[in-house]
Amino acid sequence: MKRSFVRSPYLWAILGVATVVVIAWVGRENYRPVITGAEAPAFTFASLDGTDVSLSDFRGEQVVLVNVWATWCGPCVVEMPSMQRLYDSLEGEEFEILAVSVDAPSGELDEFGRPGGDLRAFIEELGLSFPILHDPSGSILTTYQTTGVPESFVIGKDGLIYKKVAGPTEWDAIENQELIRRLLGTE
Repeated sequence: MKRSFVRSPYLWAILGVATVVVIAWVGRENYRPVITGAEAPAFTFASLDGTDVSLSDFRGEQVVLVNVWATWCGPCVVEMPSMQRLYDSLEGEEFEILAVSVDAPSGELDEFGRPGGDLRAFIEELGLSFPILHDPSGSILTTYQTTGVPESFVIGKDGLIYKKVAGPTEWDAIENQELIRRLLGTE
């Protein structure tokens, strides 16, 4: 009788489920969804001048629009001018855009064979003046649990995500400006 219990598929199923539950419990900090209302995950990436920029640098000080993008992404190119218009309209306010490029380094290919983009040429061509950060490893895609690019997050001064947008949007549209102004306390 004892021997058949050890061979029981029910015992192994129970042990398997218990193992999964313990692993999930121990690593629960790693499984927090990146959704509206959640705390924005921390990150640090280099700006194009080589300075490290961390999301935590802005906490308590500024509302931040984090945009994950790439030069090879057509919808990203379409979206960028509206981000620049939003940035210009909020000049002097406690607002910042952190556009995090997941391009491979210029002259190299990423893991999918896409060529690395020339970020400086891209910025110049589109006339962008907001901070561009570079994450050639693409780690922000995992950290923010994105489904692709572009994907954007409006983060309040309190560090919480107030809006998540998968795909391109018109950032200077009235509803986006109103949300950001509400978070700034100017509306």
